[in-house]
Amino acid sequence: MSRPKWVNWAIAAGAGALALTLLLPTSNRPVPAPSAMPDSPHEEHASKQRLKVQDVKSTDMLTRADAKQHLRIMLEKTSKMNDVQISQYVKELQQTHDHIRSIDVINTKESRSRHFDKTAKGSKLEQQKLEHSLALAKKAVNKRQSFESSSFPLGKEKFFVMGQPSKDGERAVIALFSQNVLNAVEQHQRKNLRMIPYPREGKFKIESVHPDTLKEITVKTGHDNANASHFYENEIVIRFRQDPGERDMRIIKSDLRTQSARKLGYTYVFRSEHMNYEQLHAYFERKWNPLYMEPHYLYLTNETVPEQKDVTVPNDILFSDYQWNLPAIETNRGWNITKGNKDVIVAVVDTGVDLTHPDLKGKLLDGYNVVDPASKPLDDVGHGTHVAGIIGAVVNNNEGVAGMSWYNKVLPVKVLDNSGSGTTYAVAEGIIWAADHGAKVINMSLGNYADAQFLHDAIKYAFDRDIVLIAATGNDNTERPGYPAAYPEVFAVSATDPDMNKASYSNYGDYVDVTAPGSSIASTYPKNQYVALSGTSMASPHVAALAGLIRSLNPDLTNTEVMDLMRQSVIDLGDPGHDKYYGYGQIDVFKALEAASGNSAPLQFWPQHVRQQMDNAMKKYIK
Repeated sequence: MSRPKWVNWAIAAGAGALALTLLLPTSNRPVPAPSAMPDSPHEEHASKQRLKVQDVKSTDMLTRADAKQHLRIMLEKTSKMNDVQISQYVKELQQTHDHIRSIDVINTKESRSRHFDKTAKGSKLEQQKLEHSLALAKKAVNKRQSFESSSFPLGKEKFFVMGQPSKDGERAVIALFSQNVLNAVEQHQRKNLRMIPYPREGKFKIESVHPDTLKEITVKTGHDNANASHFYENEIVIRFRQDPGERDMRIIKSDLRTQSARKLGYTYVFRSEHMNYEQLHAYFERKWNPLYMEPHYLYLTNETVPEQKDVTVPNDILFSDYQWNLPAIETNRGWNITKGNKDVIVAVVDTGVDLTHPDLKGKLLDGYNVVDPASKPLDDVGHGTHVAGIIGAVVNNNEGVAGMSWYNKVLPVKVLDNSGSGTTYAVAEGIIWAADHGAKVINMSLGNYADAQFLHDAIKYAFDRDIVLIAATGNDNTERPGYPAAYPEVFAVSATDPDMNKASYSNYGDYVDVTAPGSSIASTYPKNQYVALSGTSMASPHVAALAGLIRSLNPDLTNTEVMDLMRQSVIDLGDPGHDKYYGYGQIDVFKALEAASGNSAPLQFWPQHVRQQMDNAMKKYIK
C-alpha cells in the first residue's frame, strides 16, 4: 500500500530539518558573557595599563628562564673545550645574543677564569652594584649553588646577573644579561594596545578620519583610535573603468604635477605634491569617472588545562611554565593526529621576521620585503617575529618556546615598516605576492577601520586561489568592524584571556568567527630573545596555524570547508551558538583535527555528505 504524497513530503522535510540541525554548532562549556557596555576611556586605559605591566613582568620571567638555559648549555659545551675554543664560542654567542653582555667561564678547581666583557658603563654607584652582584654570584657558584640577582640599572638599561655551577662543581659560568627587551615590550604594547595616538599625525603626512564619514578628526588619546582611520593626505587609490593609455597617464601626471603612479593588479595609486585627498578626489571624479576612488589607508599591527595521558609535552624550556595558550586550545592532543606538513605554507604578512632566530631555524622560507624589495624581510619591530613563533617556533629542540606546528613552513612577507605601519598598497601587494608564491594560509595581524576596495580586491584575489585568510579584529574594545578582518572572505579572530573570557582590549562584533588566546602570549622576538605580548595580533596566528594543520592533514579541503570546520570545532563560549563576543567560540585544535581526519567527523562538516544523506532518505521513503 503506497503512502499519501503529503506523508512522503513530511518525511523528506523531517530529513531536511535533521540535516539542518546537524549544521548548527554545539555548546560545550558555557562561560558568562562579558558586559555589553563598553568601558569608559579611563577604564579602558587602566585595563590596558595593567595588561602592559603583566606583559613586561611575564617577559622578565621569560628572559630569566631563557638565561638559565643558556648557562646550562654553556657549561655543557665548554666542558671539553680549550681556551682558544672557549674564546671563539663565547665570541660567536655574544654576536648572536646581544643581550649577553659579559661572561665569566670559571674553573673552580684551578681557581682561574676567562672573562668576556662588552657591557656599557654606568655611574659609580651603579658600577658598585654590578661588582657586588658579580661577587655574590662568584661566592655562590664556589659553594656549588646557583645565583640570580634582582634587576638593577646600568646606564640607560636594566641588567641582572646569573651564575650556574656544573654538576661536579669544578666549573661555573657567571653572566650579565641586559633587559633592554623590557623597554621594547613596554613601548611595543603602548602602540599595539592603542594606548597612545598611533601613528602620530605629521610623521607620515597622514590624516585621521572617521571611517564612516571620512570627516577629519583629531586623535588625542588611545581611546580615540576606535573611531579613526589613517590615510596619506596627498595620495588617492583609483580603479578605472578602463585602464588609461600612455597619453591619458601623461595628462594625469601633468595635472597632478607628479611622476608618481603605482599600479597593482587593476588599481593605481597616485601622489600629488600640491593636491590633498579631497582635491584629488574631485579631480578624478570630474575628469575620469573611475569605478571607485578611496584614500590610501595606513594599516597598523593588531597584537591551565589538566594534563592527559595522550598529550604530547615538548621539551622546550618555556613551554610548561609560560605557554598556557597551547594546552588551553588542546594543541598537545592535536599533535597526536598531525604535527603539520612542510608543503603547506603559512604566510605571515607583517613587519617581517628575525631570519636568524635559533627557534625559527629551518622553518622560514625566503620571503619578500614589500617596503624595500632589495632587502630581505627582516623584522625591525618585533611584531612579525612574535607572530611567526606562535605559528612555527621549532618544537622539541630544548630551547625557548614551542610553535603550534612542528613542520609547516612560514613565509615572511614584510608589509609594515619600522614604525609598525604600512600602506594599503603595501599590504595588498604582500597578500598578492604570498598568494602567487605558494601560501595556503595567510595571517594578517593588522588592520584599519576603513573599508578599502583596493585591499578587498587583493583579498578576493587570494581567496579565489583557495587560500585561507585569517585576520585579527583589533585592540580597541569596540564593535566597529575592522578590516581586513570584517571582509566576508576573511576569517576574523578576537582574543580570550587565560580564564576563557573575552580579553578586555579585544574588538568584537557580528563579523567575528572565533576567538583564540591573546593575553601574555610567550613567543620569539628579534635578537634571539623571547617576550610575552598581548593583543588580537597574538590570537590570529593560533588560528592560522590551526588552518595550516588542517590543510596538512586533509589537503583536499577547500578554503571555505576549512573555515566552516574551524567555526564548528570550537569550545562554545558566551551565548549558545554564534555571538558577537566570541563568534562561534574558542578554537579547539584536537576537535578540529579529529573532524578533518574523518575518524569521527560529524556530518555537519561535510555538506556534500549531508546532501547525500538527504537524497538517500528521499529515495527510501518516496517511491
